[in-house]
Amino acid sequence: MAEPTYHDHARDLNRELRAAIPKERLTDLHQRRPWRHFWIALRQVALLVGLPVWIYHVDSFWAWFPASVLLGFVIFSFSVLLHEAVHRCIFRKNHRLNNFLGLVYGWISGLAFSQFKRWHLDHHDHLGSSHADPKRAHLSPRINSPWFKLLYCTPMLFPIYFRAVAETFKGYPEHLCRQIKRERTVGIVLHLGILTWFWTIDPWFAFKAHLFPVFFIFPIAFTVNRLGQHYVINPDEIANWTTLMRANWMWNFLYLFSTYHLEHHYFPGVPFYNLRKLQKELEPFFQRKQMILFSYSQVLYLWFIKNHAPHTQSDIMI
Repeated sequence: MAEPTYHDHARDLNRELRAAIPKERLTDLHQRRPWRHFWIALRQVALLVGLPVWIYHVDSFWAWFPASVLLGFVIFSFSVLLHEAVHRCIFRKNHRLNNFLGLVYGWISGLAFSQFKRWHLDHHDHLGSSHADPKRAHLSPRINSPWFKLLYCTPMLFPIYFRAVAETFKGYPEHLCRQIKRERTVGIVLHLGILTWFWTIDPWFAFKAHLFPVFFIFPIAFTVNRLGQHYVINPDEIANWTTLMRANWMWNFLYLFSTYHLEHHYFPGVPFYNLRKLQKELEPFFQRKQMILFSYSQVLYLWFIKNHAPHTQSDIMI
């Protein structure tokens, strides 16, 4: 018997969700405001350019190290902007620039737009399936042990991720695989070019402004963000197949509102800058469902200290 997926039950859940929010308010939350997207995107570009300049001009560890850490999170944040392009949440109507922006955001964050689009939309379509959801089937830890989970916070994330992607390639049409390879090649050339440029300036600068943020901070940003998605859930309640995360201004800034992953699955067409407002509208719904709010410190504690198994409910009250 096939596993039930999110869409098998979505009709009843969607009816409940739409009844929980006034129609006019829900329509407003779905409004795309391109200026808001580009304001945030330009801020991230300014950080992407400005942080290496700062790192170059300072010598103190206490000056360059925080900037390098922030730079790693900024690079990761472009995958969130890419995510907005995948769901067409940038412009009010279909726009020819949407896919171009997706390509650029993907190259900066080290992802191929076409691969991420197929991977992510398959994830939405098959949420709840242990084999058809690519995130769950190929990227979740295969060994439930703290030492193995910690590998995701190290440069080992890259071979783990690309192995997961390679496994999904088997089911993709040939033309899509070729497109993904072309996009990935451009991204690799871009990052190698930046690294080479920085290296010619100064190898130590190249480490601080590229190697360290990309290979040591990006994996941490990726892993922590992912822990707030589908690892602490209630398998018996479809409304809670995603982790309900507590609002926090710092994570809103670092992760560009992608902390609200549950709300995103409910309404994928809501732009990221409206997800916090959406969560507030849904608070009575969460209370009726007796859903528990988690912070990142709590999910990290469950994940690494209590060795919580992925995609299961926690019986530990924090």
